[in-house]
Amino acid sequence: MSGALFGLTFALAAPFWALMILAPRWSWTTRIVGSPLIVAPVLLVYALLVLPALGTVLPVVTAPTLDGLRDLLGTADGAAAAWAHMIGFDLFVGRWIFADARERGVPALLTAPVLVLTILLGPLGLAVHLGLRAGWRRPARDGGTGALARTAPVA
Repeated sequence: MSGALFGLTFALAAPFWALMILAPRWSWTTRIVGSPLIVAPVLLVYALLVLPALGTVLPVVTAPTLDGLRDLLGTADGAAAAWAHMIGFDLFVGRWIFADARERGVPALLTAPVLVLTILLGPLGLAVHLGLRAGWRRPARDGGTGALARTAPVA
């Protein structure tokens, strides 16, 4: 069962990533990705993997050791649960990056590679976005034109 759930995990998240990366300006993308519930299917997979093994998982996460974590992740169920955990959190962070970039006026062509990096190496994608966003401020009305203002990076 863990193998099937492992395979299902990214398939549940992929459509949302595709919308953010390939169709960032489509009105339905904003509507769909605007909801934090897009992560719910992946969280359900995580729950299906973790809840039956709660007796094994809780001791590892409440008093973590490197050996204990290695042993847990060395099982098919543990690896599949960790994968669902990562995919769920990466999707949530990617959703925030997408919304924050749009709000700040960061071009979609700059945001797309950051989202791909977030899919592949979550924390690094977040770090790049945080660095990139420092150069943009929220849209401001400029004499009624609605032009976006770019600012110097904050030190």
